[in-house]
Amino acid sequence: MIDPALYATFILATAVLMLIPGPNVALIVANSVAYGTRYGLLTLAGTASAMVPQLILTALGMTALLAGMGHWMAWLRWIGVAYLIVLGVRQWRAAALDLTRVTAQPRSHRGIYLRGLLVSLTNPKTLFFYGAFFPQFVASDRAAGPQVVLLCVTFLVVALVLDGLWAVLAGHARPLLAAHGRLRNRISGGVLIGAGVGLALAHRR
Repeated sequence: MIDPALYATFILATAVLMLIPGPNVALIVANSVAYGTRYGLLTLAGTASAMVPQLILTALGMTALLAGMGHWMAWLRWIGVAYLIVLGVRQWRAAALDLTRVTAQPRSHRGIYLRGLLVSLTNPKTLFFYGAFFPQFVASDRAAGPQVVLLCVTFLVVALVLDGLWAVLAGHARPLLAAHGRLRNRISGGVLIGAGVGLALAHRR
């Protein structure tokens, strides 16, 4: 149903992207540090709830788009390769983010959930990112629909697992979050660049 090499690269790239602190992770960490792991996981429930409709929209639109792309798919994939490498370079050079200084939300189950939902749902870059990231992992010689669905489900599962780990880590190890921020950027940036290079090699085969 899906090319194993592309799928493995997708999982690796997704995992690295989930480990890079963004708005979702920052909010999850802030609430875990302030109130405990349970509240970080509640924030995760909110951010994940927003991902579901976003991924559904991505899957519906992408399946229709890829069906008519034809020979343009090769160009789309190389754009995706460049995109991953650019993300990696930016992450490598980024200033270290101190996650312990992000402001927590008021301690309300409903408020924390809704804030997580809104932060994830209103991120203007999300749908653009999905649209640029996913197509490069779809093999043109196989049906696009099942591949896109599998990628969307995989993305959601990886996001739930790794964002959940952020919540647990933040709830139990606050000092670790402030340490080695630069090293974290270098490692995640290097892996993203490597994923882009690996994807380029996979496309050449």
